[in-house]
Amino acid sequence: MGPATLKDIAKELNISVSTVSRALRDSYEINSETKRVVMECAARLHYRPNPIALSLKGGSSSKAIGVIVPQVANYYFSQAIDGIEEVANQRGYDVLIFQTHEAYDREVANLRQALARRVDGLLISLSSETNDVSHLQELQQQGTPIVQFDRVSAALDTPRVVAGNFDGAFAATQHLLQSGRRRIAHLTIQPWLSITQERLAGYRAALAQAGVPYDERLVRFGTLGPGEMGPLVEELLAQRPAPDAFFTASDQLVVGCLAALRQRRVRIPDDVSLIGFTNLTVADLLSPPLSTVVQPATEIGRVAVGQLLDLIEKKHHANPPATLTIPTTLVLRESSVRPAVVA
Repeated sequence: MGPATLKDIAKELNISVSTVSRALRDSYEINSETKRVVMECAARLHYRPNPIALSLKGGSSSKAIGVIVPQVANYYFSQAIDGIEEVANQRGYDVLIFQTHEAYDREVANLRQALARRVDGLLISLSSETNDVSHLQELQQQGTPIVQFDRVSAALDTPRVVAGNFDGAFAATQHLLQSGRRRIAHLTIQPWLSITQERLAGYRAALAQAGVPYDERLVRFGTLGPGEMGPLVEELLAQRPAPDAFFTASDQLVVGCLAALRQRRVRIPDDVSLIGFTNLTVADLLSPPLSTVVQPATEIGRVAVGQLLDLIEKKHHANPPATLTIPTTLVLRESSVRPAVVA
């Protein structure tokens, strides 16, 4: 049997995990009798505090926060970081940035590095490999201020700041349907990620509203690996009937899809329409100019870091965690708008 956790103590005493955590930290919010009972139970169960988590809470404020993202080179995350740094610096905090490169192991290692730097709190967008958030749950139980943004997990009872993924995907799919497309392929990432589920749900809802049956053969889940898009696009184009549109769920996917279609001499938008869920700043410079669902990444960064700093400074610690959704914008360009036929 593994070492006792805060959950074990809370279950034994029939009290909340947060009460156990505050009692063990000798918080003024907990009465002396509760503290005594919790301490005795912790000793009986041989509870040992997580030393990494304690390093975050011990000592005075570092006036620094950790930001863990999949990839800084991603247009979305670079824009989100701009918003994070803007607000954090205005409020007197430094920002330490860590990249997971879409790897769960790197995410755990980044977490340890951030805590070793004694940051006051964490902002995190989960890696595409992360479907187990126990490493974050333990920190949350210890009282670590955490805010999730973009890719989030409902298993973590923290504030979450996200884009309007469902509405954005619905609008993109609806646009393709209204332009006459019926075989719309959807290229996305791992199915357990929140953004994948929300965008797939929006895609399916638009199909259902238009009376177009959902065909799972038109949906492909990728890993964002190099060279992956070519074979996926090839598989889809080999279907009969073939797709007449592609809706992709990220920057990397839409660029890879565009390259694969051009390599196969597929005419866009004459043969197929293409639209991406992306923050590419050069979308209008591509050939053809790319239709996109644009996420307000900078604003998401501003809101997310504001939530985190308020937690750190205990400005709204009594409020229940909430999910804040920032609307997306559909920008139509030539890649999804077929030219008019001249009579």
